[in-house]
Amino acid sequence: MAQIFHPAFNTVAKASILGFVLIAAGLTLAGYEFQKSPYYTDQDLPPKQPIPFSHEHHVRGLGMDCRYCHTSVEDSSFAGIPPTETCMSCHSRLFTDQKMLEPIRQSWDTDQPIRDEFGQAGWTRVHVLPGFVYFDHSIHVNKGVGCSTCHGRVDLMPLTSQAATLQMEWCLDCHRAPEQNLRPRDKVFDMTWEAPANQLEAGRELKERYHVASNEHLTRCYVCHR
Repeated sequence: MAQIFHPAFNTVAKASILGFVLIAAGLTLAGYEFQKSPYYTDQDLPPKQPIPFSHEHHVRGLGMDCRYCHTSVEDSSFAGIPPTETCMSCHSRLFTDQKMLEPIRQSWDTDQPIRDEFGQAGWTRVHVLPGFVYFDHSIHVNKGVGCSTCHGRVDLMPLTSQAATLQMEWCLDCHRAPEQNLRPRDKVFDMTWEAPANQLEAGRELKERYHVASNEHLTRCYVCHR
């Protein structure tokens, strides 16, 4: 019987299989890199807000404590978004004629949420987790996890952005070894705090003192997915 395919097709077939494998591997790698990129995670991309609020000015410049605006961070799962009343405790006396602050004054006068130029109500949350993820601010704060550990140096941000990816692998890096990030409770809100040279040793002591759960428990699915 005559040969149907030319012998060169063997080479073509091998090259096609290799090409398919390389293309599939390349697409997989590209997808993996994309899902970690700012285009997907919104990391370092400040969202548009009704007012360009500067943490750098208020925290670093004026020395305001996180808890002045985020009042529930120590005893609630949600850190809290400050109401208009909090803003007006200062701005009823300071910069009262500044055009940029008009949405605050309107909100105060009408007893309605702050609105942007398009009429959309409320501040845009910067750190947003999926609905299937449970996160409690108070637990982390009371166990010695500082604000800057998750939120970055907010005191240096003219416009607030998400400092980390907020993806599961980022959370697990800490849950697998919390001692690398724990600090004394009186330093939790200190944006300038830096880990000491003996952080792992000090962290292990704090882990025991603050009764932090075991690494095995912290990495169980139901801890974050309830």
